[in-house]
Amino acid sequence: MYSRVITGAINGIESMLATVEVDVSRGMPGFEMVGQLSNEVKEAKERVRVALKNASVEIPPKRITVSISPAETRKEGASYDLPIAVGILVSLGLIPKEGIGSTLIVGELGLDGSVRAVRGVLPTVQKAKQERIKRCIVPAANVREGAVIDNIEMIGVHTLAETIAYLREVEERKAQRIAPARQTLMESFEAPDTELDFVEINGQETVKRAVEVAAAGFHHILLIGPPGSGKTMIAKRIPTILPDLSREESLEVSTIYSVAGQLDEDKALITKRPFLDPHHTISEQALAGGGRIPRPGVISLAHRGVLFMDELPEFRHNAIEILRQPLEDKRIHIARTYGNFVYPADFMLVAAMNPCPCGYFPDRNRCSCSEAEVRRYLSRISGPILDRIDVVTEAPRVDIRQLSADMPNERSAAVRKRVMGARERQKHRYRGTRYRFNAELRAGDVKQYCRLGMDEQEMMEEIFTMMNLSARAYHKIIKVARTIADLDGKDAICTEHISEAICYRINDKGYWS
Repeated sequence: MYSRVITGAINGIESMLATVEVDVSRGMPGFEMVGQLSNEVKEAKERVRVALKNASVEIPPKRITVSISPAETRKEGASYDLPIAVGILVSLGLIPKEGIGSTLIVGELGLDGSVRAVRGVLPTVQKAKQERIKRCIVPAANVREGAVIDNIEMIGVHTLAETIAYLREVEERKAQRIAPARQTLMESFEAPDTELDFVEINGQETVKRAVEVAAAGFHHILLIGPPGSGKTMIAKRIPTILPDLSREESLEVSTIYSVAGQLDEDKALITKRPFLDPHHTISEQALAGGGRIPRPGVISLAHRGVLFMDELPEFRHNAIEILRQPLEDKRIHIARTYGNFVYPADFMLVAAMNPCPCGYFPDRNRCSCSEAEVRRYLSRISGPILDRIDVVTEAPRVDIRQLSADMPNERSAAVRKRVMGARERQKHRYRGTRYRFNAELRAGDVKQYCRLGMDEQEMMEEIFTMMNLSARAYHKIIKVARTIADLDGKDAICTEHISEAICYRINDKGYWS
């Protein structure tokens, strides 16, 4: 007897529907599985066989053939266990075919018949809704994750026996088993973190201003200064001045974490902007993603948030160079022999570094590095990477008078209010376009959205010649100036906005020469 069960498959960050076809017939007893399967999927036949036995289901000595389509897509993971078991039961006549109509099933089976959590449930349920699937049967540990999606029935099961009992029920009684009232997205948002605040930072007013500009336009930023100048302290407080994730952004980020298997059972959504600070010993694969079973890397996990790379020159050269494509294209491509995968990587890069190996250059009273050592250290950051960073600023040593001053520091809430105002101006400006922030503007559209007056244009021409700028650096200065004008509430870019933007290009003023 033939049966067909709908399930989900993850391909990169995207989800697609797959079909588990099962045929149970007379002949030499056996259990065959086909459909370009990984080792984990091939091992499912043993897990399914023992799980069925421990669920008090005896498999007769017949020939069982399982095909998972589409055949050209490689199948990974253990989420096919439950649909394979259900397909066998339907083919044996132990579950009515009507019971699995318009139902998507995913789940890993333990040998004792328990149904274990799997990754990628959120995008799978999203895809099921798009394809007008009526209900989804998922592990109980994943039911909160799937219940985020509206207008689709979610059934959480703990065991294979529970799944069989549900599928045998008549349609009228199945409605009683739907997961409890789902938590709406807005209700599940977490309160902002109050432990970190810019009020704790004394001095460094120019650095805080640069960070505010970067946050307002979602520009990448590099902080350079000696040890103890507050670079890391400031970087860790950047999320406190960024706007909240929107509904779409929250689902987008949560989907990445679901595919990576990093959503907690009691936390169905990522509601705070991600902040990832990998150690400088991180491998290229962990940073970019991929692996034998492709998964998103740290770059993608920082999507819509902040990727903080402290001690940037200490990272491996290849790891730093991996940033080239995502900084420009906002996504990262992973090529493997059995397929190509594209992961989103729209993050704000915040990097910090010392000016030399010992950290105290150019203070010759404390710095013992030779000129060659300083050059060698700075050269670990290539020109193409520096060219992609919009804001570069120095974090000088903090003076004792600043540390002991009684003047109150500005709180993150006040800075965030100005950032939100600048973001609203950008939202209005780019309404109906693919852009959201000034940093995203492509070179061809800079002239349209960042118009310069006669004086400003003459100033930029002089700067271009005097600083020997690249075309990318020229456009980045204009885009940063546009953000500064938005923070000032101005529709037009003025010369003072350009002057401030130029101050954030110290890499073009000879710092690396």
